[in-house]
Amino acid sequence: MLSEKKPAIAPTLFLVDNGSLRAEAIHALRRTADNLTSRLGQLVWPVSVLHSSKIPPEQLDGHPAETFIPALRRRLHAGERHFRVLPYFIGPSRALSSYLPERIAKLRAENPEWADFQLEIAPPLFDADAQGYRIARALVERIDSTIARHQLKKPAVIVVDHGSPEPKVTDVRNVIGAQVQRLLGARCGAFSVASMERRDGPEYDYNEPLLERTLRKPEFAGDVVVALLFLGPGKHAGDGGDIAQICASAESDIPGLHCFRTDTLGAHPLIEDILSSVPLDR
Repeated sequence: MLSEKKPAIAPTLFLVDNGSLRAEAIHALRRTADNLTSRLGQLVWPVSVLHSSKIPPEQLDGHPAETFIPALRRRLHAGERHFRVLPYFIGPSRALSSYLPERIAKLRAENPEWADFQLEIAPPLFDADAQGYRIARALVERIDSTIARHQLKKPAVIVVDHGSPEPKVTDVRNVIGAQVQRLLGARCGAFSVASMERRDGPEYDYNEPLLERTLRKPEFAGDVVVALLFLGPGKHAGDGGDIAQICASAESDIPGLHCFRTDTLGAHPLIEDILSSVPLDR
């Protein structure tokens, strides 16, 4: 008599961002995880690589934020052995290529009783977007919404990301920027990509141009939509954050300059489409 094949055990799913010390970023991550849970019919756990566990629980409705390694360790103790990471990263951050693999390898080495656990890290959003242009389309919708909300007429547009020590992340930003410019066409005036910040040294020149310098170029005088290539409203892209301060400083220096920041991308349905289309049975 043939034995019945046992059904595969679905992996525990983690939605993993870089982390933040701002509660609004964790609330946003949790909303996305809840939406993915509904889409996939499987619980998705929101966790961070670093930082977020330092947020006081009272700022998070009494539920402390988790970072990835403690969250993984807790589930290993409970007997779980199959995990999949859904990266909440646009490009191939070193958090995905180096930091997490190193921490996971260390966990395995220190706990041989868990050596059989399986953990797969899905591609970041840009690499997972097999249908293409969905990140750019989401960003264009954010730009168009900002133009309509403020009744702007052919504003300049700057697509800004954080700036990265990993050149491949900036390459992704540049490709998305070119896609956005193509999709916008004549709806915008001057156009540029930019980094919020960069490390010192010529080896990091690929992060140029910086946002603060781009805003001071003559072709960006007037109305400028600052399109945030960020997923969550942390200390960089949130209200009163670094980008808001850079914009305010430029506006105070340049008469007639008005910056209009878009919403971040994380809550956009197209971003959730990408996350929910990653195969879960590899």
